[in-house]
Amino acid sequence: MKRKYFGTDGIRGRVGEAPITPDFVMRLGYAAGKTLIARSCLPKGERPAVLIGKDTRISGYMLEAALEAGFSAAGVDVMLSGPMPTPAVAYLTRALRLQAGVVISASHNPYDDNGIKFFSADGFKLADETEEAIEAALEEPMVTMPSAGLGRARRVNDAPGRYIEFCKSTFPSRLDLRGMRLVVDCAHGATYHVAPHVFHELGADVVTIGAEPDGLNINRDAGALYPQGLQQAIRAQGADLGIAFDGDGDRVVMADAEGRLYDGDQLLYVIALLRRELGNLNGGVAGTLMTNYALERAFAERGVPFKRAKVGDRYVLELLLQEGWELGGENSGHIICLDRHTTGDGVVSALQVLHAIRGRGESLAELTRELTLYPQVLVNVRVERGFDFRNHAGVQSAVRETERLLNGDGRVLLRASGTEPVIRVMVEGRSREQVTRLAQNLADAVREAAG
Repeated sequence: MKRKYFGTDGIRGRVGEAPITPDFVMRLGYAAGKTLIARSCLPKGERPAVLIGKDTRISGYMLEAALEAGFSAAGVDVMLSGPMPTPAVAYLTRALRLQAGVVISASHNPYDDNGIKFFSADGFKLADETEEAIEAALEEPMVTMPSAGLGRARRVNDAPGRYIEFCKSTFPSRLDLRGMRLVVDCAHGATYHVAPHVFHELGADVVTIGAEPDGLNINRDAGALYPQGLQQAIRAQGADLGIAFDGDGDRVVMADAEGRLYDGDQLLYVIALLRRELGNLNGGVAGTLMTNYALERAFAERGVPFKRAKVGDRYVLELLLQEGWELGGENSGHIICLDRHTTGDGVVSALQVLHAIRGRGESLAELTRELTLYPQVLVNVRVERGFDFRNHAGVQSAVRETERLLNGDGRVLLRASGTEPVIRVMVEGRSREQVTRLAQNLADAVREAAG
């Protein structure tokens, strides 16, 4: 069944435009609730319960109320955590023994976008067949439960503290962060009231930026997508390291004392080599089609198995489960450590890197000195939804010409975003000047083809 609403990371769009409207989100809550009831194994008469968390977008209030109404109408109890990182909702769903977790977030997108994503009772993103069942239920009319069967709602007041303690538990008890000065950029997003406490309680001197959400400034010139403020703060504060999250806290980038940035590929390399050294890598490493070719070569030289999945952390997770591996990620900063968590978690990933830094007594620059990434240029081209670049003769001719000019010493990748109407054009090779020029030329060809 082709899914109509669910993409690679839940349902996402512009607030006020279908499907991110109050009426649809209420029906979505009802459909998800009815699906949960049909699939739950609870004792007769016991209502299923879900946790709803959100990031700091102003539209979260409206969508939270709509979801709550839909779940209640279906006879599902609701627990509300308020603003919490996406991975925190996954953790709390498991910890509280609930039937599902729901996050209201559009991750790294601007404030006027929003979305809904679900976690199952075990903290993993929903299986495709469950999402399909919810979509099928959306076609059925809403029939509100009798008043005695309506779901109830309550707040989970200790959610931040629970998540802070969970994050700290993923860092070795024999190590601490005393003597380290860290700049933590929360992107005015969901980590603003939890991430700084995690690092502080492990002993670090923490300088926090991007932690003043007003509902409109999430991801605006801050966080993992815009790390310039992090780099400036590191230099101004004389910090040892900087850590930046995106709006919902599932991705991370880092910067060293010199302000040099380290993306998800480099952080994945650091974590993987530490685990190999400690003898607990437990298999290989999963990347994506966007993973830098230099990382693949570096793993091959060290005898570390490596495989690529489609772009999207759900596909990285699928590959890990298929192979029985534990570590994977994307260059955007989504890193999954299945021995620590069921989903990508920016705070937990940063702690794994800090484990390597403290355990090895080396800086990020020293830990990555043998990994030189190929220049990789990514251009986003906005198109009408459904534009079929794969079967467009002009686009494919431009791709072939780009590959000819790279002469076997680079890669070309075009893919449709799963979260917004854009084609992502990526060119990778040894010469930054060449790949920049080729990426722009190829993007122009896509724009012309898309009209």
